[in-house]
Amino acid sequence: MRWIPSAVIALAVVALLLHGPIPQTPGYHHFADDRTLFGVPNGANVLSNLAFLAVASWGLARTSRYRLFLVGVGLTCVGSAYYHLAPDNARLVFDRLPIALACAGLLDGVYGDTHASRPRWLLPALGAFAVASVLWWSWTEARGAGDLRPYLLLQGAPLVLIPIWQAIRRSPRDERIAFGVAIALYVLAKLAEVADRAIFDALGAVSGHTLKHLLAAAGAGVIVAALIRARASTARP
Repeated sequence: MRWIPSAVIALAVVALLLHGPIPQTPGYHHFADDRTLFGVPNGANVLSNLAFLAVASWGLARTSRYRLFLVGVGLTCVGSAYYHLAPDNARLVFDRLPIALACAGLLDGVYGDTHASRPRWLLPALGAFAVASVLWWSWTEARGAGDLRPYLLLQGAPLVLIPIWQAIRRSPRDERIAFGVAIALYVLAKLAEVADRAIFDALGAVSGHTLKHLLAAAGAGVIVAALIRARASTARP
């Protein structure tokens, strides 16, 4: 059973190599909701990022675990808001970097929870890969052949590896349910992102991309709540 996570990642890497470069979708920066709110351009997509700051602040105040994940979530508020004020490729780097770091921090945190020991090099290596994945996209995009494969691998890895690690370790049921809910919310967030225009046309008041921010922040909030519960359970006599 312990070989399964390594095999899954190896298969994913091979599949991405065989697939070839994955470019950014055309018109990526054209979002459905470009209304100005409270004097803020693209207000809904900018201001909805405050949900990430709220979740990160809550987590950093209540637990010392998963620090890189929580810092990444908090910086997502800043980076994503900066990007959505005037969307372009240069600003998108500052949006994607915190997300990549949050994914790296989440992988490191759950690995530490589900393994007897965690190598000291794991967190720096994941953090370096996170930064490199975004810089690789930016460098290739500037040369007309953008490649999102490393970044997408880092985003997808927690969705697959965390349930496998928890199943192998037989993590507590409540913990597995919490992370399952968080993963489901993140998947819904990505679906809302894809359906940005369709959701805005159907609802009028909110777009798919704004919902993406709120759903992704809710998923992070579920993880923070699980960490706080675990801490309280450990502290209880």
